[in-house]
Amino acid sequence: MSSLSRELVFLILQFLDEEKFKETVHKLEQESGFFFNMKYFEDQVQAGEWDEVERYLCGFTKVEDNRYSMKIFFEIRKQKYLEALDQHDRAKAVEILVKDLKVFASFNEDLFKEITQLLTLDNFRQNEQLSKYGDTKSARNIMLVELKKLIEANPLFRDKLTFPTFKASRLRTLINQSLNWQHQLCKNPRPNPDIKTLFIDHTCASSNGTRAPPPTNSPLAGPVPKAGVFPPIGAHGPFQPVVSPSASAMAGWMSNTNLAMPHVAIAAAPPGFVQPPPGAAAFPKHPRTPPGAPTMDCQTADSEHPMKRFRSGQSDEVSYSGSTNPSNIYSPDDLPKTVVRNLSQGSNVMSMDFHPQQQTVLLVGTNVGDISIWEVGSRERLAHKPFKVWDISACSMPWQATLVKDCTISVNRCIWGPDGSILGVAFSKHIVQIYTYNPAGELRQHLEIDAHIGGVNDIAFAHPNKQLCIVTCGDDKTIKVWDAVAGRRQYIFEGHDAPVYSVCPHYKENIQFIFSTAIDGKIKAWLYDCLGSRVDYDAPGRWCTAMAYSADGTRLFSCGTSKEGESHLVEWNESEGTVKRTYSGFRKGSLGIVQFDMTKNRFIAAGDEFQIKFWDMDNTNILNVTDADGGLPASPKLRFNKEGSLLAVTTSDNGIKILANADGQRMLRMVESKAFEGSRGLSEATNVKPPISGALGPISNVSAPGVPPERFDRIQPSISTLASVESSRAADIKPRISDSIDKTKSWKVPDIVDSAQLKALRLPDPLTASKVARLLYTNSGVALLALASNAVHKLWKWQRTERNPIGKSTASIVPQLWQPSTGTLMTNDSSDSKSTEESAACIALSKNDSYVMSASGGKVSLFNMMTFKVMTTFMAPPPAATYLAFHPQDNNIIAIGMEDSTIRVYNVRVDEVKIKLNGHQKQITGLAFSQTLNVLVSSGADAQLCVWNIDGWEKRKARPIQAPPGHAPPLVGETNIQFHNDQTHLLVVHESQIAVYDSQLECLRSSSSDSPMTPSPMAGSSVDLPAEFSPDAFEESSSLDVSAPSGTTTPPLLESSSLDVSAPSGITTPPPLESASPQLDPTSDRWYPRDLLSAAISTAIYSCDGLMVFTGFCDGAVGVFDADSLRLRCRISPVSYMSSSITSGSGSGFPVVIAAHPSEPNQIALGMSDGAVHVIEPPDAEPKWGGSAPQENGALPSVPSNSALNSQPSDAPSR
Repeated sequence: MSSLSRELVFLILQFLDEEKFKETVHKLEQESGFFFNMKYFEDQVQAGEWDEVERYLCGFTKVEDNRYSMKIFFEIRKQKYLEALDQHDRAKAVEILVKDLKVFASFNEDLFKEITQLLTLDNFRQNEQLSKYGDTKSARNIMLVELKKLIEANPLFRDKLTFPTFKASRLRTLINQSLNWQHQLCKNPRPNPDIKTLFIDHTCASSNGTRAPPPTNSPLAGPVPKAGVFPPIGAHGPFQPVVSPSASAMAGWMSNTNLAMPHVAIAAAPPGFVQPPPGAAAFPKHPRTPPGAPTMDCQTADSEHPMKRFRSGQSDEVSYSGSTNPSNIYSPDDLPKTVVRNLSQGSNVMSMDFHPQQQTVLLVGTNVGDISIWEVGSRERLAHKPFKVWDISACSMPWQATLVKDCTISVNRCIWGPDGSILGVAFSKHIVQIYTYNPAGELRQHLEIDAHIGGVNDIAFAHPNKQLCIVTCGDDKTIKVWDAVAGRRQYIFEGHDAPVYSVCPHYKENIQFIFSTAIDGKIKAWLYDCLGSRVDYDAPGRWCTAMAYSADGTRLFSCGTSKEGESHLVEWNESEGTVKRTYSGFRKGSLGIVQFDMTKNRFIAAGDEFQIKFWDMDNTNILNVTDADGGLPASPKLRFNKEGSLLAVTTSDNGIKILANADGQRMLRMVESKAFEGSRGLSEATNVKPPISGALGPISNVSAPGVPPERFDRIQPSISTLASVESSRAADIKPRISDSIDKTKSWKVPDIVDSAQLKALRLPDPLTASKVARLLYTNSGVALLALASNAVHKLWKWQRTERNPIGKSTASIVPQLWQPSTGTLMTNDSSDSKSTEESAACIALSKNDSYVMSASGGKVSLFNMMTFKVMTTFMAPPPAATYLAFHPQDNNIIAIGMEDSTIRVYNVRVDEVKIKLNGHQKQITGLAFSQTLNVLVSSGADAQLCVWNIDGWEKRKARPIQAPPGHAPPLVGETNIQFHNDQTHLLVVHESQIAVYDSQLECLRSSSSDSPMTPSPMAGSSVDLPAEFSPDAFEESSSLDVSAPSGTTTPPLLESSSLDVSAPSGITTPPPLESASPQLDPTSDRWYPRDLLSAAISTAIYSCDGLMVFTGFCDGAVGVFDADSLRLRCRISPVSYMSSSITSGSGSGFPVVIAAHPSEPNQIALGMSDGAVHVIEPPDAEPKWGGSAPQENGALPSVPSNSALNSQPSDAPSR
């Protein structure tokens, strides 16, 4: 059931309670399972209504659900049994014993025997433990105390013991508002409508066939009745009139959380608009309706009926995703407060915006009109654009006159487009400029629009009619909407009496609207219909105010400063349209216009009093304050990145400070690591030619021959460019590096064959050895958790010692196999029909490492990681669960892959399957969420990939993975997947290959055939290639095919970034790496290194920094590959990490699963087929896996770059 449907149930419960339908109320509570009425439960227990007590309980839990539930039912049935004995009704006591209590015998046979023996006593109080049993009433009260504790501790009752807080008669209010809305849409609205039924939509009959004239400023369609004029409806009295909101209200702002933007730069949700009643005291409205005209007292939810949403078939869950139970997810430690970067811009920063996908890329606009793009991780300015007019002849005469009179200009606002492929800049005089952008740091001119007379004060992106548009506002008191492809004006909204300060587009299903604020404090709202504003209110402060929705679109805020310096930060009630809360803590008499921003649907930040002030959205008092080590202006400008891990703040010395939380610092370290990696090998500039599309339309065959080598690792194949961009427009590219590159020596992939070449540790394990089915590091990185094929979990923890003061995981120190003092083992439920060894195992760990969820062919179990106790079980087979993945925004939602090829989206809190997804033919073997793409990707034993939208759970796309040469399609077999750090590229693992796919499920192609190993196109440089890496041995593919012998005909070229490693049966291959010279298939020109790897792939995983792919093979070897090119860095032989006695045996193990450390990119753990777990990492002398090509005189080598991952947003450019 969707969130809105669930809330509807609460509204009905309130209505039934108000109407005194007592039995129906409790029946609905029990059937829905949404609210456990503790008062009703207590009354039934005290009355001894045992049948009703159990019937009511069964709506929320069953005996076998967990130990709390079992104890609850046991206490109730025991009390019923004792009361029968106390009344000397032995026949009834025997019946209770046999029917009700015998179920507990299987759990505690001794206790059941003891209870049975009470029948032999004349008075059960003769039993020592029951000697203090009093009368029935006191016994029930004592039991109730125990029951309440058990219920409150039971996770199945979490969030079900408190009824949501909302106003009385809320359902009546909504129905009345709906009737008002229906009346508002009447073709012939009458002043006093006669509404007699709710069963059909209301319409007013025309009087004598004529239409009633609307008022001059009719909101939407025409006049509406005053509140309270509707006649009585229904059998239980009249509906109460709608309580008129204050004049500052903008009612019914109901938002849709299908908004993926980190900031409100794109349209988001429609309002229901409310006009204030006559005589409202606060913020008086300037009425423009004729005297006596009825005022509007309704809100526009979805045009006709609130219930229309439930009939449409579209999931409503998105309306509240991201805001579910936020208090359990975030803490003040999530605030970015540590200064980690100082960037010198050189001029006063006026506006900033982080890239929506590349979390460390920052767009900056200044007071001299220039814009810059920074990679804050590497502190490098990727692009810089001083202001200039692109085409003076196209400028209007007023604009040309302004340029002649005063050529100074400032950036008022700069902002990224919804997918980061374009950006918009609003200037202080007349124009906006739109650029296209790719992650190589390349900016191309797209549109220059002479938008307003005077300054352009704000710019945003919106999607009316599913077409990307640009929304601007300016000093000429207008709001304008422009086509983002051609720059044609589509709408102009006039009605403000002062310059328009800001715009806030939003959308709700098929209704689009724009909020605007002017410097006279007026707030107006517009639909895309040119029929005038629907709202006309005064903002708090009545001067410069900006409005914005939270990232998920569910909460609306505004922040503004009055001319007197009084600042106001408020949240609006999205259903009533009133000010919900006003945040305190601003200085009296602010020294500038306060700016604000929000993150994680949880925190608000504002710059005031030379500081950054933070609030929790649910608390009006200041949560925290920081001065960012000083140097801030009086009202600093600020901006969060999408994840809220970084905060950019302006400084008084024309600079920017980057503040970070722990996640942000970790991300910046990864970027620095990548920049260091880039300095060791320079990727060649190549043509990227996959079909790509983006916000402004599809493009085919987009090439980038002019992209400099230091930018190539930032090229994003999915980045969109404009169909109308002329090829003659020059790209703005940083100068090429002109230094000559010295010749490189021949270089072969290193092979680690000795224990001295690495640090390896086999973890101690006295338990029975069984194949390691799943293995993962805890999120803190201080422990390893394994799930064996016998359904037993094992947890190793590194202890804090003098040698290891912080308790970090390392191969140099032996960890402890940890168990609680009780000696309990975490053991999964098993299936009666299949052994655990034959069953698929799956596991998922909570973000705080407190709980683990897993299954081994039986029910899914939720364990407490401290006590190893089972918290609850669910999803009994058949079918059995085969893969688990937590929803990235809500830990209560789990995607569960099943043995029957379906995917169940399960809500733990309400214990129900929200939806079942069908798209595979065999069992699910992999699930991966991408919060950036807002999708779930699934893989199965059918070697097929499916993409699901996580808002409505509809299937976007499905396709089988590509078969490598020597393998007849279609492939079958277990297929695993993992998203890269950039959340857009997908690692696909099959026994025959590893491959990288993009968001469209296309295997990414390599660079052109002449680019991987040919000399760099830079002037004056030359490279001599090793003989075995001849340029003739390359083609447009990054697939390394070892499956076909030399001279064998192979299928046509595959668009794949895959590494094919399996050999056809019967083909003998020499020992690995002994003759690894590349071979060329004469029929397809496909390059592959013959005999490079001779065994099938068993597992693969990205390193935590996304730079490497660790791959396990069925011969026990581990390959370390570059993530961007899938070039083999090094091969780790099994003899290097396993003892010779083990490897020489006939049954030597191989890595079934590899776990990558969450913060140490070069440390991995191997879960072996023989049950062992090994931790390996490079030696101290060489802290990274694999060596670079030999260099002379510090030259940078040329290495193949197939750019499987060169669109990573976190990529730092090579230096």
